[in-house]
Amino acid sequence: MTEHAALLRSLHVPGSPLVLANAWDVASARVAEAAGAPVVATTSAGVAWSLGAPDGDVLDREGAVAAVRRVAAAVSVPVTADIESGFGDDPGGVAATIRGVVAAGAAGVNLEDSVRPVDEMVARLAAAREAAPRDDLFINARIDNYLRGNPDFADTVARAEAYLAAGADGIFVPGAIDPEVIGALVAKIPAPVNILVWPGAPTVAELAALGVARVSLGSGIAEAAYAVVRRAVREALTSGTYASIADSIPYGELNGLLSHSA
Repeated sequence: MTEHAALLRSLHVPGSPLVLANAWDVASARVAEAAGAPVVATTSAGVAWSLGAPDGDVLDREGAVAAVRRVAAAVSVPVTADIESGFGDDPGGVAATIRGVVAAGAAGVNLEDSVRPVDEMVARLAAAREAAPRDDLFINARIDNYLRGNPDFADTVARAEAYLAAGADGIFVPGAIDPEVIGALVAKIPAPVNILVWPGAPTVAELAALGVARVSLGSGIAEAAYAVVRRAVREALTSGTYASIADSIPYGELNGLLSHSA
């Protein structure tokens, strides 16, 4: 087992969750690591936006793998990569992506089902598992029912069981935010459960009490960063003031973080 893969796997502890502040480029990854993140996760949306593409399987495999390579080379902690639905039309394409991100330095991936038929996702997960053994890669299978407005608990649990049988190591259920639902999912899914959070969501401590093993901020930090751009521009063009950029990382500190990754 690779050192980073072993560490990533060990940090998935129900009741003491791994907290991931998702990065989208080298600078955000270095900031996250310097702030104390034990693992750097990428956000597919943030990566795509930073490269001029929308989220949603639009970015090509080469661009996605190259972004993972840059991030993994810049930090000393494990990296888990959000690879959307695998940047491949079929299981073989997913396997090619997996081999690419492992070679790029990733110790884990998120692979989303996009609510495709279960048998299709099972085939894609099986191909991903065959391309990278458990010793080398933690596969977090994302189930999109709740995220897409279909809070079907039974189907979510059934998908989780099928995905784990196909080779997944953890289950990500973004959009599930009600504590009662989260607790029930944790009780029914025999693997680490990952929850997506945003302002107003249960706190990390509350999620820990529910048995959650992984907490992700997803694209939220990237969205907040771009919101600062918009606020700063509007403020400068209207009031002519600059309060929007008052709470920033000093130039020297940020430049120093990048100098260390060069």
